Amino acid sequence: MLEVSGLAKSFAVHALGGKRIEGFAGVGFLVAAGEALVLAGPSGSGKSSVLKCIYRTYLPSAGSARYHPRRGGVVDLAQASEHEMLRLRSGEIGCVTQFLRVIPRVPAVDIVAEPLLRKNIPPCEARGRAADLLARLQIPTALHEAFPATFSGGEQQRVNIARAVIGEPRLLLLDEPTASLDRTATGIVLELLAELKCQGTAMVAIFHDREAAEKIADRFCTLPERGELPCRFVSAIPA
Repeated sequence: MLEVSGLAKSFAVHALGGKRIEGFAGVGFLVAAGEALVLAGPSGSGKSSVLKCIYRTYLPSAGSARYHPRRGGVVDLAQASEHEMLRLRSGEIGCVTQFLRVIPRVPAVDIVAEPLLRKNIPPCEARGRAADLLARLQIPTALHEAFPATFSGGEQQRVNIARAVIGEPRLLLLDEPTASLDRTATGIVLELLAELKCQGTAMVAIFHDREAAEKIADRFCTLPERGELPCRFVSAIPA
């Protein structure tokens, strides 16, 4: 589903006269359909930046990220046009960050239903499925028509997750999706991710919680400290 090779990102720090700082370099891995690969490594090793380069909120400095879309062929996400990336994000590639970014004053149920509406699902059906998913994630029915800006951090993150998974993306990027969740909510999210894996969704994820990571991971890819040897690939999680 995804073949990452030699991926690198550096940043120009204008406060330092344009000096370039390496975010990460030489990252490579493969992710098959129905497989979850977890990025590990110390803080500052570039894990989140790798996900942003795949999702193309960052433009990689080098390397490739070859994605195999539903309609065949191969798209290098590192080189794809903005139009192509928007098309893939709306239909095939989902992303969960640690922050919910949505249009203000839109009800939670409509935020979650949006990916289904883009797929021409009738509004009534889309909102119904969104409400069911919010309920599964323990968002009270009374909040479904409320604005997420008024929610707690954990509630906002569950809305964020619901919006990303409701369309059953083929590739799902997860940046610490359970960081602000309690144990019960984390268990529900891991169940949802396991179901998506069974349906063929490929995942690249970052978890702050090693226990949660091991429940969903098929393999780990450990990024080194900056300036050390290239990333270390683990073919299977420890027993």
